[in-house]
Amino acid sequence: MSEPGEAQAAALHALEAKLETERAGNLTLGRGVLDGRGVRLAVIDNRFASGAIGLAEAEKLGALLKVATLEKAPVAIFLDSAGAKVSEGLTALGAFRALYRVGLQACLAGVPLAAILGRNCYGGSSMLAHLAPQRLFSPNTQLAMSGPAILAAGAGMSAIDEMFRAMAAAVLAPAARAKSNAANTLWSPGTDVAGWLRQALAARGDTATAWRFRHEALGARFEKGLPPLQWEGVRRKDFEKMYATYEARESHGLLAGQGRRGDADEAFIGLTGKQPLGAARAWQFAEAVWQHVERPPGRLEVFLDCASHAPRLEDERLVLTEFITGMSFALAALAAKGCAVGLTIVGQAGGGVYVALAAPARRVASVYGADIQVLPGAAVAAILGEAQGGVPSFDDYRAAGVADEEIKLGFVPGKA
Repeated sequence: MSEPGEAQAAALHALEAKLETERAGNLTLGRGVLDGRGVRLAVIDNRFASGAIGLAEAEKLGALLKVATLEKAPVAIFLDSAGAKVSEGLTALGAFRALYRVGLQACLAGVPLAAILGRNCYGGSSMLAHLAPQRLFSPNTQLAMSGPAILAAGAGMSAIDEMFRAMAAAVLAPAARAKSNAANTLWSPGTDVAGWLRQALAARGDTATAWRFRHEALGARFEKGLPPLQWEGVRRKDFEKMYATYEARESHGLLAGQGRRGDADEAFIGLTGKQPLGAARAWQFAEAVWQHVERPPGRLEVFLDCASHAPRLEDERLVLTEFITGMSFALAALAAKGCAVGLTIVGQAGGGVYVALAAPARRVASVYGADIQVLPGAAVAAILGEAQGGVPSFDDYRAAGVADEEIKLGFVPGKA
């Protein structure tokens, strides 16, 4: 593995880490011990492609989390990663869907998780970090849903522009992250890392209840509050094909309602309108799901037409990752109550928004003509230097594990 940062080196030492010699891409597994208790270790370093996580890393980490769930063994995850391996395209997205589902199940099973962060923690890596109730930041950690290149492109600036770098440094600084959430600790030379690990890996109470408290705390980050949703009744051509009868309402890209499909009634919720997802709408989505948790329906279908999250510094100032993962936590808590959660892609989908909604779902469907990408073209170009053109087929989606079934409505989304 590459040389760890100071915080990660201190944690590896405190755990008396013994790492395997065999790697899976950027991932190395191992074992440690804390106060005589065994701890499983997963170290994702930045040896190749900024620590990007692809199929090999996701499958091996997912297998570790499955074993830890059976053993109820604590897991320390070391992350120095820019997120999904974009060069793998849909394969990486499907692998992340499967990995995040296993991670949610481990959390609900009570597996103690701790995240120790290196230099980079972007995108899917930042989502993995937030599976853990507590995170230890290195002095140079940057945690965000989008990396600097994508944030700069979203602001119409260059990532090497001095003004942008100053703005990004202020927003993404580990001290700012620690200030925003007491679960984030900034390592310094005097930090009692062993003590931090004891607390981070301690047994906890009901996970779903803790997730609900985290959701309420996120709502308090909106200093001026959020305006009440202004619902308007809507009719949709796709719903006319899917439901015998339905009632739908929409407010600024948030969709909700209920309908009858086949011989059963189901509730539904959705993100539509094609606007990138920011913190406010993500929180409102999660709030709507949590209201269902109180009285779970038999079925909840999630509809998605949103290509990605918003690459904006103002959303990153609120720690957008927490709001994206908050949607996933709410859906996972609802599924744990016995509700059959499904996801249908009715337009565009990709990135962390897709993963957050797909991971808790028992199955993912895509309507004919839906466009699922690992990231939007502009974001891919910012990372790889060129965009990947064309809309994949359903066979591509199924092979990559991003969709399980296709729905043909007799028209193509956006062209009706």
